Amino acid sequence: MSLELNERQGVIVYLYHLKNSRQLRRFGTIHYVSRKMKYVVLYTDRIKVSETVEKLSGMRYVKKVMVSPLPDVEISFADTVGKMYKLTDEDREKYKNNKE
Repeated sequence: MSLELNERQGVIVYLYHLKNSRQLRRFGTIHYVSRKMKYVVLYTDRIKVSETVEKLSGMRYVKKVMVSPLPDVEISFADTVGKMYKLTDEDREKYKNNKE
């Protein structure tokens, strides 16, 4: 028995009225609901994202649908240390000691 993890993608859905936010459960897992700004963050399977966005855009109560860019953003900054800013001698020494 093996556990298979599906890749998930965040979808931000802006609504006209929040009373319709419960109906979004059939499209994926609701992660967050903003009452003030009237949007819902939901997660759906990455394979079905384009299909889900298309369906959501056709709903009357949906103002706008955005796909989260998080999976496309590089979150590893280990290679960029010292390339963007010039390190001082003291910082270089600390960086070398931590690397070893």
